[in-house]
Amino acid sequence: PSTSLHCRVSAAAKLTCHYLFTLHGKMLRTAVSRLTRAGAVMAAPAAATSPLLLVSSSAAARAFATNSTDIFNIHKHTPENNLETPFDFTEGNYERVAEILSRYPSNYKASACIPVLDLAQQQNKGWLTLAAMNKVAEVLEMAPIRVYEVATFYTMFNRSKIGKYHVMVCGTTPCRLNGSQKIEKAIRDHLGIQVGQTTKDGMFTLGEMECMGACVNAPMICIADYTKGVEGFSYNYYEDLTTSDAVSILEALKKGEMPKKGSQHRDKAEPAGSVQNDKWVAGKLSERTTLLGEVPGPRCRDLATAKKEFEDAQAAATAVAGGK
Repeated sequence: PSTSLHCRVSAAAKLTCHYLFTLHGKMLRTAVSRLTRAGAVMAAPAAATSPLLLVSSSAAARAFATNSTDIFNIHKHTPENNLETPFDFTEGNYERVAEILSRYPSNYKASACIPVLDLAQQQNKGWLTLAAMNKVAEVLEMAPIRVYEVATFYTMFNRSKIGKYHVMVCGTTPCRLNGSQKIEKAIRDHLGIQVGQTTKDGMFTLGEMECMGACVNAPMICIADYTKGVEGFSYNYYEDLTTSDAVSILEALKKGEMPKKGSQHRDKAEPAGSVQNDKWVAGKLSERTTLLGEVPGPRCRDLATAKKEFEDAQAAATAVAGGK
């Protein structure tokens, strides 16, 4: 099906051009790529018309992105994020790029797009500027629009500046059933921000994330700290949370302390209880299982019988061979 793209471009002369393309996917991507390379996306005053809309989206769509411009996959030039913003990998990170590229055939450099974007985000303290994405495109010999497609598709790539700590609340079914809505509300109320916003002191940015693989310890949140670059990057899980646990973790981070990682109430995923109605309820395995009987042990052959069967088979084979 064809796709409609509306874009308005503000030039230095404050002239506004309105383009309406009704193109099929490949033609649309080519048009956008040419517009981008030609410098069509320019800085505009706050009151100017809307900037280039790379990918259309619904205003009512659930927001997992860092902020409202990320939701709509819009790029807006700012003093710290424009075509002239300097970005280059450090010498150490160029070595990491080389190591990443060594994992793929030399004619498939584009396969390294996700890990190299992740590296750029870690170096740039948690977010990808337009210049950073363009550098990734240059290193991987890709068209910039191809890199933008990847960066706008995956919600773990942030295209706007975030705080020191990026707090991500899991929004997948197991966590929702165990009260992650309450966790998110407690964090919003405690920090005084909404999803996609950053606290005034620049300490916390709140976001949502889909399943992070810790369903057995639901509900959980993840907190990333990009401020120390690639070498000091951390991405920690906090599981089996109550609302008071979540607030305590934020307060500990604010004080410069390191809160307990992983489950807050048990050792890893041992069957010691669960969060029920925003409270940790201890319990035995027998109280938390759907099994109807004892768990059967692993099936093991009787070694003596197996040995006899093997010897009998060998003897039979020898007899057959002798008869021939």
